[in-house]
Amino acid sequence: MTNIEGRALNPALCFCTAQPGGKDILMAKKRLPLPKRFNVALTEEAYAALRRLNAKYAFGNNYLLTFLLEHPAAVAGPEKLDRMFKKMAAEWGTPEGRM
Repeated sequence: MTNIEGRALNPALCFCTAQPGGKDILMAKKRLPLPKRFNVALTEEAYAALRRLNAKYAFGNNYLLTFLLEHPAAVAGPEKLDRMFKKMAAEWGTPEGRM
């Protein structure tokens, strides 16, 4: 699938719209606004998992992290998240002893 300049398009990021005369036009899907930018540090294991998700779903790292942070309960469930954060705190401690 290519655009009018012959560049390859990712089908997951495009949609077709039927035009009069039966001609379909490929258009880019709308973009999720990401107004906040910051640097983030990840372990090698976390970054590898992010790359695997990116390869599987063809979203950028920013979109994947945004979804995971906006919908953590949909991914892991509140009880599992609580258990994992407590396990992390027991192993690594917490900033300023909070939790």
